[in-house]
Amino acid sequence: MHLFADISSHGYGHLAIAAPILGALADACPDPRLTVRSALPAAKLRERIPQPFTLIPGSSDFGYVMHDALAIDRAATARAYRAAHADWPAAVAAEARFLAALGPDAVLTSVAYLPLAGAAACGIPSFSACSLNWADLFAHFFGDEAWAPPIHAHMLAAYRSARAFIRITPGMAMDSLANLRPVGPVATRGRRTDLGLAGERAVLVAMGGIAHHLPVDDWPHLPGVRWLVAGHWRCTHPDAVAWEGFGLDFNDLLCSADAVITKPGYGTFAEAACNGIPLLYQRRPDWPEQEPLIDWLHGKARCAEVSARQLAAGEVGDTLQRLWAHPAPPPPEATGAAEAAAILLEYEASG
Repeated sequence: MHLFADISSHGYGHLAIAAPILGALADACPDPRLTVRSALPAAKLRERIPQPFTLIPGSSDFGYVMHDALAIDRAATARAYRAAHADWPAAVAAEARFLAALGPDAVLTSVAYLPLAGAAACGIPSFSACSLNWADLFAHFFGDEAWAPPIHAHMLAAYRSARAFIRITPGMAMDSLANLRPVGPVATRGRRTDLGLAGERAVLVAMGGIAHHLPVDDWPHLPGVRWLVAGHWRCTHPDAVAWEGFGLDFNDLLCSADAVITKPGYGTFAEAACNGIPLLYQRRPDWPEQEPLIDWLHGKARCAEVSARQLAAGEVGDTLQRLWAHPAPPPPEATGAAEAAAILLEYEASG
């Protein structure tokens, strides 16, 4: 089986979804061949995807243009979508030619829709897997714009052309798609490592794969707490440590921390819950995917919301102590990757 996987580079959440599915597929399918297209760093892709693959650098979608990890640039996003769909038939035809030349047996996206349209045009079975789709988010942000309906129709037609849209748990309702196949949570189980912090608790500050710098330099000292932050922040806080120095991949780093501070996003939410790591989150303004994520997390993990003001001031000590004092619930089982792989193989077997 030759699978072409298109992994969106709108943060790292799509990779956190796709990689376990690809790993489960490799476990279930003898000698698979994998081609990956993504604009994410090659090192990050190879860190997450467990089997060998051929990389085609590039991106067929952009999702949303962001001011930072929390706020979209609405005007720039509108311009980008209008440009991408200015000659949609030509874009689909070009994608179909690319896929026909590559010759995969199936296409899997998380969560681009152009490859689905291209696959339909050249008769290649396609699938998508995610907690969201760009069509529903587009309708949320731009559905009232006079120019939007044709673009939304293109997006919906592409998603509907897939053999299945594998909606992972937690996820948006996606009532506009009749080809939904729900599966359980998708997450990688990490390995806990002693970080050598002499009994101090480590709090990972990770707002996702889109740049977002919190003012940790100005946070107060919390006895017994160390902040794990990105090295490029050049943080001068005496209690801060650059996480790269531990030499761990992100999932093992997350599992070695005592809590994580983040935004609502599938990858970190699911991996923190499934690995039993307490989580603080700041809501994203007007991001429709976050509600099902937050609702699910509160039923599955030790978690709490913090405000933008609290994060700016570093006023998180009391909330962290309450989370640590709370009994840990049983972590949810990450069954979704194997279930998604079974769906792909079910359609492969049926032709």
